[in-house]
Amino acid sequence: MSGKYLVTGGAGYVGSVVAQHLLEAGHEVVVLDNLSTGFREAVPAGASFVEGDIRDAAKWLDPSFDGVLHFAAFSQVGESVAKPEKYWDNNVVGTMALLAAMREADVRKLVFSSTAATYGEPEQVPIVESAPTSPTNPYGASKLAVDHMISGEAAAHGLGAVSLRYFNVAGAYGEYGERHDPESHLIPLVFQVAQGRRDAISVFGDDYPTPDGTCVRDYIHVADLAGAHLLALDAATTGEHLICNLGNGSGFSVREVIETVRRVTGHPIPEVVAPRRGGDPAVLVASAATAREKLGWNPSRADLDAIVADAWAFAQRRDN
Repeated sequence: MSGKYLVTGGAGYVGSVVAQHLLEAGHEVVVLDNLSTGFREAVPAGASFVEGDIRDAAKWLDPSFDGVLHFAAFSQVGESVAKPEKYWDNNVVGTMALLAAMREADVRKLVFSSTAATYGEPEQVPIVESAPTSPTNPYGASKLAVDHMISGEAAAHGLGAVSLRYFNVAGAYGEYGERHDPESHLIPLVFQVAQGRRDAISVFGDDYPTPDGTCVRDYIHVADLAGAHLLALDAATTGEHLICNLGNGSGFSVREVIETVRRVTGHPIPEVVAPRRGGDPAVLVASAATAREKLGWNPSRADLDAIVADAWAFAQRRDN
């Protein structure tokens, strides 16, 4: 059954891909984005676009909406340490205003793009939802605060909500892909070396207790992630807040990612070993067992070569 959905942050990487998936599923989509980090051209052609802030969501939300998918957050860990007030203001205060607008308009379904950074440095991997939450930076803390807010909203006011917690998103979906300014994610940074825009890729530490000495991280194809958000809409139940981790179950090391980019692009990728970064755990991988059970989510693009190939095709289109 088709519905009408507000996608906050729908001009960003994940939000734009989710908006496109919603359109392909026959839904009506309104994208709300202030373009502080998003791009107007990333909004899918079939979606309505409103340039605005989530704090003003009450201007556009009305009872005709069936739900909200919320991606409008700042997400740079380093920046959150340097400017914590920016993250509390947008991610927490902004979401509080969004929840109030949803309550006022009687829009009772929410899918929230949370993060596995809420767990901090895990005691065990793969990480399950019952793991202690101890974020190590204001970004993770702000997302955890929002999860607590959503739980309260569900219990007190009947919101049906699902939070999806994940680590690294990669790949592309047609003309929708990853672009940040400045760029901080590994795969696009390695592409910059292949494109001649960067001399070498830095490997921050090669003495971790992992098979090749470099950090291991979870990577999810953005299209698989979008699929999870649509399944979450179906799973959202009045008065309940479901939290699901999303992951590939095993993870890939920094060196595996670099070698895959070499293979996919056909370019030599010089690498330079740099000192470890503070607070970088050796392994961060999330368990998707709950998502499989509760959402019926089964990622179909877990192969790293496929993830990198899709991302590379998008990067080349942007570079031409």
